[in-house]
Formats: sequence, C-alpha cells, structure tokens
Amino acid sequence: MTVLDSLFPNSSPKLVMFDLDGTLVDSVPDLATAIDQMLHHLDRPAAGEDKVRVWVGNGAATLVKRALADSMGTQDLESIPADIYEEGFRHFMIQYHKVNGDKSTLYPGVIEVMKKLAADECILAIVTNKPGRFTDQLLCKLGIHFNYVISGDTLENKKPAPDQLIYCMQQANCTAAETVMIGDSISDVTAAKAINVPVVCVSYGYNHGESIHDASPDAVIDSLIELL
Repeated sequence: MTVLDSLFPNSSPKLVMFDLDGTLVDSVPDLATAIDQMLHHLDRPAAGEDKVRVWVGNGAATLVKRALADSMGTQDLESIPADIYEEGFRHFMIQYHKVNGDKSTLYPGVIEVMKKLAADECILAIVTNKPGRFTDQLLCKLGIHFNYVISGDTLENKKPAPDQLIYCMQQANCTAAETVMIGDSISDVTAAKAINVPVVCVSYGYNHGESIHDASPDAVIDSLIELL
C-alpha cells in the first residue's frame, strides 16, 4: 500500500498540490549564487550553499534578510537598516533572474510521479512561496507543467497561512477531502493542517535545519517514488 492509498483508501486524490523548492526541485545552488553575488555587491562575505539551505523556504525577502543578518552577526531580521535591505533585495532579484534554473535540478522520481498522477486524472498544482516570475521561469527551464501555479505573490498572504491552498482548491473546485499537499517544511504542514488537508512531507527538503518529523505531517517519505 502506498502513502496515498493509506490517506485515500477509497479513491485517488482529485487535487495534488506540490511545494516547489526542496520538494520537487533542488534550487539552492542557484539561490546561493545569487545571494553570494548580492553579498559581494555589498562588500560582505559570501554565505555559501550550506547556510542558504537552512535559510530558504519563506520567500525571497526573508532569504535576503537572513543572509544580511548573518553577515552582520545577528539573527534579528528587523535590525537590518532599510537602505541596506532594499539595495540587497534589488541586487538579489537581478542576479537570481540571471541564474534561476541554471544549476537547479529535479529530485529523483518527480517525472515518474507526475506522469502517474496525470494518468490517474489528478489535477496537479504548484503552491510555492517563490515569486511568480521566478516560479514560471524555473518551471519553463525544467520543462515541467501544472494545471495551476500559485506563487508567493499570487495573494497577499503566503504559507504558512492557508490562503494559497484555499485559493488553489477553489480554482480546481476541490474539497479538503479530495486534496493532498506534498511539501518539505513546517510552513507546508501548518498551512495544510489549518484547513484539514492531508499533508505528506519529503525528508530531504528545506526545513530550516529541523527534522520535518517534528512538524507531524500525516506521512514522511524519503523519495517521491513512495507516492506511487
């Protein structure tokens, strides 16, 4: 019995919502390149991939703030001077647009899972905190397509708020009982649980250095193939 069989014993889910970064795609190499270029522009030391892996998951603005705070020797994101943040964010966006998708790779099993779910007539969606222009650019470069794409700037609020999930379900005309969220972080779990949507998390993703088991999703898998 697969994970989806255990969550949906009578039929397949109608709507499968996927997080993007850390769930379907390892995008840290490109994000780290843009972050380090931004820090270099501000005459600050490079951060490197290991740190960026811990910082990602809450959108571009928070990623930039975490990198700047770290370069200042603090964890207080509110202590960053506004002019430094604004220049850092501006430069990061320019650099990330240049490199987005260059080194990002799909995790094992993504294509197989998407093909099987599509064959089962599931509606496939992306629900991510990544800004829309970067989401579309990355999906295009990777050559993967979804019925719905809900990005970090589609609505006013993003994960861990449930707004994006609710909006996606409304667009697909699906109920919580017909839907499953596949993610990698506590933000995915919090958003899904707020509206009683079953949530499955991958163990390899970006969860700020914490074990995703601690967030108590309905299931944790080591590979997307376990969904089949």
